[in-house]
Amino acid sequence: MKILFADKFQSDYLEELQGRGHECDFQPDLSADDLPGQIAGAEVVIVRSTRVTRSAIEAADSLRLIIRAGAGTNTIDREAAAERNIPVCNVPGKNAVAVAELAFGLILAIDRNIPDNVADLRAGRWNKKHYSKAEGIMGRHLGIVGLGGIGLALAERAAAFGMHIHVVEKPGRDEATTARLDALGAAHDRDLESLVGRCDVVSFHVPATPETRGMINDELLGRFRDGAILINTSRGEIVDESALIRALEQKGMRAGLDVFQDEPGAAEGSFDSPLASHPRVYGTHHIGASTEQAQNAIAAEVVHMLDEFERGNILHCVNL
Repeated sequence: MKILFADKFQSDYLEELQGRGHECDFQPDLSADDLPGQIAGAEVVIVRSTRVTRSAIEAADSLRLIIRAGAGTNTIDREAAAERNIPVCNVPGKNAVAVAELAFGLILAIDRNIPDNVADLRAGRWNKKHYSKAEGIMGRHLGIVGLGGIGLALAERAAAFGMHIHVVEKPGRDEATTARLDALGAAHDRDLESLVGRCDVVSFHVPATPETRGMINDELLGRFRDGAILINTSRGEIVDESALIRALEQKGMRAGLDVFQDEPGAAEGSFDSPLASHPRVYGTHHIGASTEQAQNAIAAEVVHMLDEFERGNILHCVNL
């Protein structure tokens, strides 16, 4: 098959695919605007953060499969692909630990003001008096919204640091998840509003769907504790960014964010975001899944998916 890699991909697994006889067109610097002009002839397109728009799909003349080398597929026009009977597939679960590690890192960074410490030292400023003020996280209450692999991985890591875990009560939750929560002594709150009102830190791990879009809004943020910490490493679309800015300024909240609305469609570029540049936000560049461990696991699964596709099996399809 002719495979277009419109994003980074682990070199060892790229060579493995070439060794299987596939024609691999490796163009990791393609942007969403570039893709329509490069997609002709490709039977498979593999992306990470590069957007696959309707224009790109309509420009394709041989496309049979789109793989998002990660979990979320909101950067791909799944409807346009479905109209042409092109499966859009993801690679779920392989980056859970990486994202959980980043989420917990943001919690620690906010509590100890680590980025500002580093910035002041690099600028030649010593301010031990200011930076000695931190509450610590042991014994504090962490609410986790979204209990897939990432949410559970974060819960286990936070519990090891002595945090109290809170989740929303959900009748019929599967036995494996329930067992892991029980082992952590997690508290089950009746709904999201009561959870955020009880927690010092709330971390979101939900997909971007019509139901979750804009869920972090004025009403929900009004239920948060003053001075609470909000973590979002899932999707920028779940946040009403203007509402969050108001909460940061009016309630003394802080936020650790790996995702934003209207992120650049390429790996590098300018980004003018009032939320990302807000002084009460510690932001990262949508890097939650970007560890070597996670990317190797994802690449190995992509190779497996391509092998199965050649056998007539479509794995992890999200649009057909």
